Amino acid sequence: MTYFLIRRFTSLLITLALATVVIFAVMEIVPGDPAQIILGIGATDETLAALRQQMGLDQPLITRYLQWVSGMLIGDFGTSYTYAVPVWELIAERTIVSLPLALIALALSTIIAIPTGIFAASWRGKAPDTGIMGLTQMGIAIPNFWFAMLMVYVFAVMFQLVPAGGFPGWQAGIFVALKSLILPAIALALPQAAILARVTRSALLESLGEDYIRTARAKGLTRSMVLWRHALRNALIPVLTIMGLQFAFLLAGTIIIENVFYLPGLGRLIFQAITQRDLIVVQSTVVLLVATVILINFLVDIAYAWVDPRLHAERS
Repeated sequence: MTYFLIRRFTSLLITLALATVVIFAVMEIVPGDPAQIILGIGATDETLAALRQQMGLDQPLITRYLQWVSGMLIGDFGTSYTYAVPVWELIAERTIVSLPLALIALALSTIIAIPTGIFAASWRGKAPDTGIMGLTQMGIAIPNFWFAMLMVYVFAVMFQLVPAGGFPGWQAGIFVALKSLILPAIALALPQAAILARVTRSALLESLGEDYIRTARAKGLTRSMVLWRHALRNALIPVLTIMGLQFAFLLAGTIIIENVFYLPGLGRLIFQAITQRDLIVVQSTVVLLVATVILINFLVDIAYAWVDPRLHAERS
């Protein structure tokens, strides 16, 4: 197991290093001059050259890349071109919105999806299973931003139960802050719950068709005992994979939802930085999100060994 952890951690570091190279290269080939965007079209060449020198844009690419990576290793993500503040401050301000939103959405998705998938699998081929699969297909097909706008109209405009958008900050009180996150969390959770429910159902049905399930039934175990004690644990392996990917998506892929609800999160920060050509903010934020995704996948891989002892034995 130790060798497996070392090997996986080494792979994590290599993947992260390659990701920094790709992200830096992509940002460099994107058209647009940050200095020109900041100063406007009426700026003189001398003023543009002075600003590029001040921002370090006149240095060779390899020098800028090494300075950027070495800075991140010590916690220095650089200074925003637009806001003139350290990037880590911007990320910290937005993370306290995006992280709780992602956690709430993942919790809602899991609470809805896993029991739904188990229930559908236990009624395979019957009316409840057909109905649930039809609803999950609709959940996958409907865009979450359209569903978000529908919920804003119903719950915020018609019934006025929750705010239509904005985030008052945690200093306004936990209940008030959570109230502003509940609609975007539901809008994010339902499509992910539809995917997770289908994966849970498929994985559980595959486990129920294995030989050891037939052996357990032959020994006299009831259907519910076979389902909960034997089939479900093995079915959790692909479910864990999807949950890890979903959390990464919920943390990094909320650009549209955060703009619909006007939430000051990481997704909106990336969108604003792209439109303002604030390269250092985009690069550092995306690298941080990539590192989070890689770390989550690493933790999910370790969780496999806990769920399935056979994998633990193989890796040992």
